[in-house]
Amino acid sequence: MRTVAGRTDRIVVIGAGLSGLAAALHLAGRGREVTVVERAPVPGGRAGRHDAHGHRMDTGPTVLTMPGIVGDTLAAVGESLADRLPLVRLDPAYRARFADGTSLDVHTDAEAMTEAVRAFAGPAEAAGYRRLRRWLTRLHEVEYAAFIAANVDSPLGLLTPRLAQLAALRGFGRWDRAVGRFVRDERLRRIFTFQALYAGLAPRRALALYAVIAYMDTVGGVYFPRGGMRALPDALAGAAADAGIVFRYATAVASLERRGRRVTAVRTERGERLACDAVVLSCDLPEAYRLLGGAPRRPWRLRFAPSAVVVHLAAPGVWAGTGHHTLLFGQAWDAVFDDLVRDGRLMRDPSLLLTRPTATDPSLAPPGRQLLSLLAPVPNLNDGPFDWDRAGPAYVSELIDVVAGRLGFAPSTVDTLHVLTPADWRRQGLAAGTPFSLAHTFAQTGPFRPANLPRTVDNAVLAGCGTVPGVGVPTALLSGRLAADRITGVLADRTRRTVIGPDRRRVPDPASDPR
Repeated sequence: MRTVAGRTDRIVVIGAGLSGLAAALHLAGRGREVTVVERAPVPGGRAGRHDAHGHRMDTGPTVLTMPGIVGDTLAAVGESLADRLPLVRLDPAYRARFADGTSLDVHTDAEAMTEAVRAFAGPAEAAGYRRLRRWLTRLHEVEYAAFIAANVDSPLGLLTPRLAQLAALRGFGRWDRAVGRFVRDERLRRIFTFQALYAGLAPRRALALYAVIAYMDTVGGVYFPRGGMRALPDALAGAAADAGIVFRYATAVASLERRGRRVTAVRTERGERLACDAVVLSCDLPEAYRLLGGAPRRPWRLRFAPSAVVVHLAAPGVWAGTGHHTLLFGQAWDAVFDDLVRDGRLMRDPSLLLTRPTATDPSLAPPGRQLLSLLAPVPNLNDGPFDWDRAGPAYVSELIDVVAGRLGFAPSTVDTLHVLTPADWRRQGLAAGTPFSLAHTFAQTGPFRPANLPRTVDNAVLAGCGTVPGVGVPTALLSGRLAADRITGVLADRTRRTVIGPDRRRVPDPASDPR
């Protein structure tokens, strides 16, 4: 594995999103002096927040899986997940509601889900679910350490026995066909393939190896932090500050100072000069390339995932029939992906995600009120250049009517608190107006994805969903650790703890420092 050469004692991390925070924690745990520069006044990046009228809204991801990765990130500086971020395991992980009026609670416990599938679709499908669960589990076992959580310098680095195992699992086939080998009920197949939207592809076009995302939520479990998803970056930033990491919030980066092929300092728009031995750029990919002086040449242009319209609503009552996360499927399925990915148009028969965080934490809204977050996938601005500032309000009204019709409430009973459209994502600096970054096509997977170690600069590393391993909360955190590995090398023992130095800052145990 290639690493940054030369001295790497002082590191500047650009961006306090999840990947930047993870990189900072891992680097500090390995004895580096770390400064984090963030243009926003708070940490989180895409995991944003907005408060209004007593409602505390998460404007970024709402689904948290693989909490062990969060725990590993905190453990880098001797912190524990239980102390920093109490989590609630959601049961069910989702409630799925279908156009034919049926519904199914998606449990991550094997026995509970087997019984739910048996009652929903019969014993044959229940048996198929058990086989599917075993396949998803094996897929995760094969992929995680070798392909997801590891730096790979070139396609040749994939030529390991794990690649043969992945091929034997039909990981290079198509996602929908792989799931269809186990369950035939079309409704069940949606539950184990809708995650393809996170990868920016239709299930019939996505590689089956990406079904590992379905493992993360339907087997590994879905969690929620008390205080909302913003509690995740707050916990990471709090642990980082206690470990001696310096934060400069509300500070934008203007440029990188270079001497030859090395970055020697980060220049802020305030005129500050932050000297460094290496830099981690966890900002959006186009911004990172701007700071580096240009994007590397590729034989094909980058392809971005669909975007989303997110509508935050306030409502009265208890909202029986919805869970913390409710999947509202329309009648159409293949046509949904054709609209979004192939044709760059709005879904004619939308499938939506409705999140009700007050189902788990009522403190996120005033007493007696519910906070709802409605996510509707839409084309990104490259594929569907809509005038969202003009057309957005009408589309939001249409979405509320759709949800009202499916759940049986009057649209007049909900109040719109906050709306985000692709135009808003673009104003936040996100390329193509999408928070989901690059699609996970074959040409943008693994070593074919933009590399986290640019070849034009000797001591700069990328982190975030635009580089490896990809999009999502767990992968963003892993991206930060992979960036740290590029600077320090891979630790022989990832369970290494830290100790408290005489200045109360956490420093590595000298007995386990690999340098």
